[in-house]
Amino acid sequence: MMQNLRTIKLKEMLSFLVNAAEISLQEVSLGILAQQKGSTSIVKDLGKMMENDHTTALAKLNDLAQTKSITLPSSQTKNSQDNYQKLMSKSGKEFDKEYADMMVKGHKEAIEKFEKASKETTYPSIAAWATETLPILRTHLDHSMTCKSSVDEMK
Repeated sequence: MMQNLRTIKLKEMLSFLVNAAEISLQEVSLGILAQQKGSTSIVKDLGKMMENDHTTALAKLNDLAQTKSITLPSSQTKNSQDNYQKLMSKSGKEFDKEYADMMVKGHKEAIEKFEKASKETTYPSIAAWATETLPILRTHLDHSMTCKSSVDEMK
């Protein structure tokens, strides 16, 4: 019984770490795209913030994973690639609105996952990293919501 619980906790921890890496990989990629295709400075600035902060978060996550002998994904998932292609097909205000919507939705989901990990993981270093990352994700959500409001008002 105890072994099963440990196995479940280990799988949850691995799943969280892999998911966190996938989130950051996507945010970096979409952030770069937003800087290239965004039609407003608020979208370009949000993209730059995503690229910078998620690159830093991913580096810290990879360092943490290395201490646990865990290899994390280094390329995007099919879903991330689909999101990228969806944005690539848009331009102007349509791009800006879609990007802002993705950032709000994605950061709400990420915050839920990071809050759960920060409270429930039995691995102190992972809980600490999740807790340390949460304020950054909340800042991203705030900026994403501001960006969304701004682009939703565009005619």
